[in-house]
Amino acid sequence: MTAPSPPRGFEEQEFEARAERLQAGMAAAGIDLLLLTTEPDVRYLSGFDTPFWHSPTRPWFLLLPALGPPAAVIPEIGAPAMAATWVTDIRTWPAPVPADDGVTLLATAIRELVGVRGTVGVPMGPETHLRMPLADWSRLRASIPEMHVVDATPTVAAVRMVKSAPEIAKIRHICHRAGDAFDALADIAGEGVELSSVFRRFRIDLLERGADDVPYLVGGAGPGGYADVISPPTDEPLRPGDVLMLDTGAVHDGYFCDFDRNVAIGRADDAVRRAYDTLHRAVDAGLAAIQPGARCSGLFTAMAAVIEGDGYRAGNVGRFGHGLGLQLTEWPSHTRTDHTVLRPGMVITLEPGLTIAPGRTMVHEEDVLVLADGAELLSRRAPREMPVI
Repeated sequence: MTAPSPPRGFEEQEFEARAERLQAGMAAAGIDLLLLTTEPDVRYLSGFDTPFWHSPTRPWFLLLPALGPPAAVIPEIGAPAMAATWVTDIRTWPAPVPADDGVTLLATAIRELVGVRGTVGVPMGPETHLRMPLADWSRLRASIPEMHVVDATPTVAAVRMVKSAPEIAKIRHICHRAGDAFDALADIAGEGVELSSVFRRFRIDLLERGADDVPYLVGGAGPGGYADVISPPTDEPLRPGDVLMLDTGAVHDGYFCDFDRNVAIGRADDAVRRAYDTLHRAVDAGLAAIQPGARCSGLFTAMAAVIEGDGYRAGNVGRFGHGLGLQLTEWPSHTRTDHTVLRPGMVITLEPGLTIAPGRTMVHEEDVLVLADGAELLSRRAPREMPVI
């Protein structure tokens, strides 16, 4: 029996708590005002939800002062949707106005909220970008020359990395729905089926099972392994001995799952079975290493030890997993050099990969919740042995 979907949206208290945590981080970092411009950051703090972000024409701004609720500086077309959130200070302009697309309005709001000499935090580190024209950013800086701008990435990342119970419920739900679709993969994939058809049918199946969207679906197929996992699927039919991998980022109420499954078509040779076993045990090692206080670099080392101990070269993706939430990939990254400390409430992926032979790789991924005493798998664990369909 399918479990009911968690409630959509969040109570106002959820956003108030997020704002308070951000403001505590701002105080510690000496930030007087936080300026957010990207969809996940704006949605995280306000609850503002619209597909209109797909249009690059209009910029959107959200300001969080050191005390009190946020203020939105947004195109007029977004006012009704923003008014449905907990944000009440909404300032609009009739965008698009290329000559002054909200710059003057934004500068006025910054002066009112923090003065002309305040320290304004803007996310500008890894995993961030500034979603406004660079020329407009230059105009804003010129209009408030005394404004001191600092990198707010550590402040924002520290808060967003730890999920609340309602956030976790949404991720757990979409992981279950994707797990159901993976369990039924044999219904849509098999010898002679075009890879592009598998992708289309898998996406349809996810939607019919209740996913809101499937914006991310990648994978590959090839004899004894696959060489490329980020290109669009080809129309090549699946053949006996192929390894098929699908990796999905399906969404429920804005929150992603992100895990994959590997299956063999018709048969799996010994090299494929051995590689699959190594990756399964590498994930086990990663799970065993998860404890509050452990570091992401330690997760990488634990998984790499299994892979390299079995005589393989680690995969070429540069990391063995990452954070997960409103974005398919969030902070942190499991690399040798990312020493982020794990905390209860963080949702991460474990994603070891290896090279079977030149041009033949395999990747395995699971979604995991960090607990006070270990870890909880949010994705349904992959079979212990390589599945064959």
